[in-house]
Amino acid sequence: MFSAFEWMVAARYLRPRRQEGFISVIAAFSLLGTALGVATLIVVMAVMNGFRVELLDRILGLNGHIVVQDIEGGARNYDALADKLRRVEGVVAVTPVVEGQVMAMAKSNASGAVVRGLRAGDLRARGIVANKLVAGSLKDFKGPDAVAVGSRLARKLGLTVGRPITLVAPKGRASPMGMVPRMRAYRIVATFEVGMYEYDSSFIFMPLKAAQVFFRRGSTVSGIEVMVEDPDDLAAARQRLFEAVPGGLRLYDWQQANSHFFTALQVERNVMFLILTLIIIVAAFNIVSGLIMLVKDKGSDIAILRTMGATRGAVMRIFLISGTSIGVSGTLLGLVLGVLFADNIDFIRIWLEGLTGAELWAAEIRFLSNLPARIDATEVSAVVGMGLGLSFLATLYPSWRASRIDPVEALRYE
Repeated sequence: MFSAFEWMVAARYLRPRRQEGFISVIAAFSLLGTALGVATLIVVMAVMNGFRVELLDRILGLNGHIVVQDIEGGARNYDALADKLRRVEGVVAVTPVVEGQVMAMAKSNASGAVVRGLRAGDLRARGIVANKLVAGSLKDFKGPDAVAVGSRLARKLGLTVGRPITLVAPKGRASPMGMVPRMRAYRIVATFEVGMYEYDSSFIFMPLKAAQVFFRRGSTVSGIEVMVEDPDDLAAARQRLFEAVPGGLRLYDWQQANSHFFTALQVERNVMFLILTLIIIVAAFNIVSGLIMLVKDKGSDIAILRTMGATRGAVMRIFLISGTSIGVSGTLLGLVLGVLFADNIDFIRIWLEGLTGAELWAAEIRFLSNLPARIDATEVSAVVGMGLGLSFLATLYPSWRASRIDPVEALRYE
């Protein structure tokens, strides 16, 4: 498609002489602009993907995909119902859970917390907790006074494994003196850190029987959490579970519970993509302006090439090669920079925090303890394709103008 002669002339135009230094500066900025735009877009998309995936893994790792409970927010005869749910196609795990809010205290420190009561086997089956223990062991997670506490909550209260933590129930008990707060001391047998600030700073796990006693639930639970094979496709699973459970029970899935949160993440991701695409578009306009100036500067050279036999198509292809080479080089440079930056973004964040002394990633604000990044090959291909496409489109008009130059007019005053 392109002859060796066209490549040679285009290469000479990409190495301008000293008097054409301004044009070379524009070309350099066009290349850098394209590279920075592509790299920034790759990094931001990777961080947004990582943020969503990490949040989803932690939310679904600690919470059921679908919760089965009655209208009043509980479940009776939960063992029989759990056995029935386990036989439903596509169900991976079924866990009866007691959940409630408490005030956690130790010495003069206090903090709000969420207590989740479940059996020791069910807790050990949740790898996001069992594999993230900071201290202690789940072997001791049994009896009426054992609890596992989030590491940040333990640090906030100044507690370690083996120390007692006092929990105050939201509903007190009646006495001759009026309502008296119900409180009880528990022994910390393990601390965990799942990497999500909300859970590490507020979650307390307790054996199911102990939680039923503490919250006075008798023989009922707050709900039955169901894990399914594909949490992103809940329609079929919900239908099968709905047919299996008796009347009077309702199903509540994770998408309903967190819909506003993940919708906001998706909107933010789309907006960031559009905004950062403008960087590549600006770089493409720089390619346009640089090529137009090159065409005007090389008007006499183009006329001489035409008189020597070069066709309009050959002239157009020469400038297509010149402009597209800038865009392709910038896009490939941006691809390399973006992938390297995204792969090492948390290390770079830690290095910058050590260098500046400022906290660049506040876990209590951004939910996660680490800065995540997940590179999606499809998205990277789309970004690279967009960079190459815009670079090619930016060269069409200047190349067309170069091919329309009249040799007679260009050489009239030479």
